Amino acid sequence: MKVNKEVDVLIVGAGISGIDAAFRLQQRCPGKSFAILESRARIGGTWDLFRFPGVRSDSDMYTLGFPFRPWRGPQAIVGGEAIRQYVEDTAREFGIFDKIRFNTHVATARWSSADARWTVETDHGAFSCRFLYLASGYYDYAAGHQPEWPGEADFKGHIVHPQFWPEDLDYSGKRVAVIGSGATAVTLVPAMADQAASVTMVQRSPSYIVAAPARDSMAKWLPAALIRWKHILMTISMFGRARRAPQRVAEWIRDKAREALPAGYPVERDFSPRYDPWDQRLCLIPDGDLFASISGGKAAIATGEIERFVPQGLRLKSGETIRADVVVTATGLNMRLLGGIELEVDGEAVRPAEHFIYKGMMLSGVPNLFVAFGYTNASWTLRADLTARSVCRLLNLMDRKGFTTSIAHQPANLERRSIMELSSGYVERAAETLPGQGDRQPWRVPQHYVKDLAAMTFGRIDEGLEFGPTAS
Repeated sequence: MKVNKEVDVLIVGAGISGIDAAFRLQQRCPGKSFAILESRARIGGTWDLFRFPGVRSDSDMYTLGFPFRPWRGPQAIVGGEAIRQYVEDTAREFGIFDKIRFNTHVATARWSSADARWTVETDHGAFSCRFLYLASGYYDYAAGHQPEWPGEADFKGHIVHPQFWPEDLDYSGKRVAVIGSGATAVTLVPAMADQAASVTMVQRSPSYIVAAPARDSMAKWLPAALIRWKHILMTISMFGRARRAPQRVAEWIRDKAREALPAGYPVERDFSPRYDPWDQRLCLIPDGDLFASISGGKAAIATGEIERFVPQGLRLKSGETIRADVVVTATGLNMRLLGGIELEVDGEAVRPAEHFIYKGMMLSGVPNLFVAFGYTNASWTLRADLTARSVCRLLNLMDRKGFTTSIAHQPANLERRSIMELSSGYVERAAETLPGQGDRQPWRVPQHYVKDLAAMTFGRIDEGLEFGPTAS
């Protein structure tokens, strides 16, 4: 295949991670040429894909936003289109937008040790690069997780998945059932409740749901950097308390729900998960909107397993029937690291599950490949930006010493751990396809931004790496 373009760094993905990586390359490696390949027609990644009612961030914008172009204003939790526009405005402001090639799907990437280059094949020809930077997220854009239930064909209403929301779906005055209890479900229910006749969240088991202010009034007068650090430290503190005293934190979360819900509401039934806080991500509800919808009689929760669809809606194993005209299957994502790209190194296929993640940014045994991957307990951007800065440190070190390749080899005695230390269904379903992390640094990412920042900024960037050969 003819090579259309040669660059030093080829970035795959024009979402938050890709734009962040491009900015850091321009800022810290100004001599490096780069391009961005994006399979979609618009910038924004996740925030372009999801268009269901109420779609919003589940992290505050002060940490989800770029540190080099801080989110300003008191609105901490914002809608998906506002986030997408913010990403686009950032790309345009820093001259990155024109380096994006849209509607370009990457199929394979082949590394040649003889040439010390990647050849990346797309549906618009091939690209060649010295370094490949995958900023393509962690889930499959083409398909969400869609369980099948008996009787779906008998249901007389509409079944939709949030990942592919029909633009022409009219649910005004209709009865809606939302299957699920994660971040998408708790977003959809209050967003649909104002127009729907009724909305019922049908959950097999509860999740931890925490109300938080949608606005931060301190943002009007406190410098952006301090607002950002305020939210970073609050998240670290919350996570630390949950790990040290999980039962106490679990009871605190339930107590807050009791305060927000009508007297006598069965909190133990609907808001008491089987797991400890942060074994799965907490669900954030801005200004307690879900609790308000329930308290106002606009929404309800049904806890129990679904037996089957029936013509009128859903029947639970308890015998209860949830009547619905529209059923939304907010049943989760399918994880898909590396953008589903088929990787080869000198003709041998790379199977991610056989590899480890080094410093949260490289795949063991694969030369000159970088991967953007966020935290599980904090905003994605915090880690994505830390990765981008660390990649630049490594590239500059290689330039100073005249190296052309870098590769990480895991130690023989490295103990394998899950790359995402969560018990969520989407993680467990993908466990056999994901790379692992180790039991110690630099093969393990601490879920603690301050510790990670110190290690990635001041620690050796070449620890455990093999370099060569020197450039001729």
